[in-house]
Amino acid sequence: MTFREAIHSDKPVLVDFFAEWCGPCKMMTPVLKQLKGRLGDKAMIIKIDVDKNPQAAAALQVQGVPTLILFKKGKILWRQSGVVPANELEKIILQYNE
Repeated sequence: MTFREAIHSDKPVLVDFFAEWCGPCKMMTPVLKQLKGRLGDKAMIIKIDVDKNPQAAAALQVQGVPTLILFKKGKILWRQSGVVPANELEKIILQYNE
């Protein structure tokens, strides 16, 4: 599945734009693992390395990492930069999971 196909999914898709050298990005990894365990099939979580995929980051005007963007059917529903707790992410995703 391509990035474009994934973000056009009928279920919420959380995209984590990160970089290997980014300290806060490393803090998001266990948060996202925990979130995936809680959400199961209710949502998809994708990690995009901005250094390996600069065109995706540029297209979405990602200025800093980590930047989290929630998509559903190709539309951006929510966006935030920085570390976000799993509980907060779960609430945000579940409100769009119908």
